[in-house]
This record gives sequence, C-alpha cells and structure tokens, in this order.
Amino acid sequence: MLEIKPTELEKVVIVGVILPKQDKRVVFDHLEELKLLCRTAGGEVVKVFIQDLKNPNPAYLIGKGKAEEIAQFVQENNISAIIFDEELTPTQIRNLENLAKCKVLDRAAVILDIFASHARTREAKTQVELAQYEYYLPRLTRQWTHLSKQYGGIGTKGPGETQIETDRRIIKRKIATLKHKLEEIDRQRTTQRKQREKFFKVVLTGYTNAGKSTLLNLLTDANVLVEDKLFATLDSTTRLVRTKKGYEFLLSDTVGFIRKLPPNLIASFRSTLIEIVYADLILHIVDASHPNRDEQIQVVEDTLRDIKADKNKSLLVFNKIDLIEDKNLIELLSIKYPDAIFISAERGININALIERIEKFIEENYVEEEIIISQDEAHKLALITKFADTVESEFVEELIKIKFKAKKDDYQKILRLLRNEEQEEDLELNIDQPVI
Repeated sequence: MLEIKPTELEKVVIVGVILPKQDKRVVFDHLEELKLLCRTAGGEVVKVFIQDLKNPNPAYLIGKGKAEEIAQFVQENNISAIIFDEELTPTQIRNLENLAKCKVLDRAAVILDIFASHARTREAKTQVELAQYEYYLPRLTRQWTHLSKQYGGIGTKGPGETQIETDRRIIKRKIATLKHKLEEIDRQRTTQRKQREKFFKVVLTGYTNAGKSTLLNLLTDANVLVEDKLFATLDSTTRLVRTKKGYEFLLSDTVGFIRKLPPNLIASFRSTLIEIVYADLILHIVDASHPNRDEQIQVVEDTLRDIKADKNKSLLVFNKIDLIEDKNLIELLSIKYPDAIFISAERGININALIERIEKFIEENYVEEEIIISQDEAHKLALITKFADTVESEFVEELIKIKFKAKKDDYQKILRLLRNEEQEEDLELNIDQPVI
C-alpha cells in the first residue's frame, strides 16, 4: 500500500447540501466533523459552501451555478481539492473535476485516506487496501488516469498509481488476492479465539475519538497510540486484565465508528470487527463532552446492528466527564441513561466503579458447581478441566469431589458431554447384558 504524505497542509474547500426535511443544525454538525476529518488527513479547510436543494443534481449533486461559483473560488485561491460531505457518483466527480480543474472527493474517500495513513499492521493495511480498491473500482475514469499523477495529497494514499493505471482487470485480480489474504487472517483469528474461549472477553467500541485507547492503556498499560485525532486506532489490541478481587478478563480495543462509514470499509474490517461479535461484554464508550453525543450513540448502535453484535450484553460508558463544564448535564444523562456509568479515563475518575461493574457482569456470566464421581470415572475430571476456568478436586475414599467454575456456555457444554458419556455407558451396559 503506497502512502504519499503531503509536506504541508493542503488547501481545501468543503461542500454540504441541505435537502428537504433535513435539519440544518445536523448538516452544520456534519460539516464540522468533515473539517476534523480533513485536518486529520492533512488538509486545511479554507471555505465552506452550503446549498439548499429540493433535489440532488445528477450532474454535479449541487446546482450548476453553485458548482461554477466553487470552481471560480478554487481557481482564484489555489485550492487543491473540493470535498463533499455527501457521496458522489463517478459522473458527478468527473463533471466537477472538469469544471474546477482540481481533484474532487467525498467523505468516504477522506475516511479511506485517513485509514491508509494510520494502518500499521499487515492486517490493517490489507483491510484498508481492499476497501480502497473496491471503492475506487467504479471511479477509475478519473482516479487512475490523471488524479494521482497530477495532484497527489488527500485521497491518493493507498493503492499506488503505477500498478493500477486504468486496467480494471488488474484491480479485480488485486481485490481477489487481498480477499484471499483476509481469509487467511480470519482463520488465524479463529484459532486465537479458540485459545481464548475460557476467558471473559470485554471489547471497547464507540465513536471515533471517544477515548477507547486511553481507557485501554489505563486498565492494561498496553502503550497503545493515543492521539486527539479521528481513527488513531485501526488495529485491534487485546490484553489480559486482572482485578484486585482476582477476576480475569481479556480487554480489546477496536476501530472507532463514524457517520457515513463506507460499507466496503466495514466489510473489509470484518476480521477486526468480529471481535465485537464474540464479546461477552461490549463497553460502548461515549464522549460525554461532545454536543452530538446522542447521535454518536445512535451511529454506533446502528453499526453494531449491521455487524450482528446488537444482541450482546453491553454497558454504556460516558467518558471525558472532566471536560463537561455544566455538571448538571451528568445528572440529566444519568436520568436518560440510568444503566450507564460516568468516567474520565484521562483523569482516572470513577474507574474503580467501572471495574466493579465489569466484575458484576463476569459473576453473572459464570456458574459454580460441585459434583461427585467415582474414581472409575476419573476421565470425566479431564473433560471438566478442558472447559472450566477453575477446577478443584479432592479424593475422598473411592470418590472424587470436583468443584469447578465455568462460563455459562461452557457449563452447558460440560453438562451435555457428561450426559452423553452416561448415555454411552448405559448403552454399553445393555449390550453386555446376556439375552435370556
């Protein structure tokens, strides 16, 4: 994956549209977020253009007059890119580029660009590269014939210029290769999950920049990169946490979500996001100080639904409460979200209460059992040990007293296996009995 870093901030303009029944405040909020995305990608937003539209224009998305106004501003102010908050069709991109004589991107392209910059591991790079190729495949008409050679900068990190050019077959072949690599990664992750089955698994998820990595570092000393940037974390990090009460659980950090996250990006990150699906507990981290926290919560919940993780047990964790100036807001949020917990990972506020809540979830998820078997059934002890977290055994005369603790799912497995063994033994007894 080729990455081209601009030596200085690119001058860009951003464009938003207000459609019928759309809340203007929401559109403005989305544009503020797009500004932050542009800054993270290495751009400086010089001007914001907004247009009220009854219907999107198939040729330019916006009206032709507004497109000409933007094109004139771009040419007079040495602007290198026009970035739209809405998704653009290949035709709209081509028409706008021909008019403005500069590169034209949408929000999805900027997000992909940021992912390309932040990918560190082989897995993350493969996932991003696949998402980029799938995104740009229908946009070959401009992206590979002139954009990357003439412009560079935002939107051109990732799949390189020389190996692509305009050949769709090369890209399709590359996509097939990358999918094969991700299948291998999926198999490796499946093996890892099997090795971790005995552990209670906690996964941090939430909107990007909510403070997930800060919390992971606080609880585990994992030294994960923490930056005040969007998508600073792409690679899933997993660490073992031991509490003072002796509880153990695996804690994983995952990529943050955002509005209008490209669907092909979610699909490409399947092997990373699958950690959420298999979690025993999801900690949904929310930036309590953000004015759009409710919408961000909804975005995350919608994404969890998309990846089939919405049925998992979850705990809403409002982070960054130290940044809230009006402390009455915390009380209002606690009324609206009565089961949530309020913390500051940066300041270490209320962390013990969070750990206690996690311990409570662990307690509810485990079963303690005591059984007695004969020494002739000693092989059952090995079976129990395979699935249980803790096993204590005591030999009393000709019996074995076994006390074990297992996750509820594993407890059911143990019971089923023990029943099957008993049924097989009964069957053997019946077979051995002489026929009279």
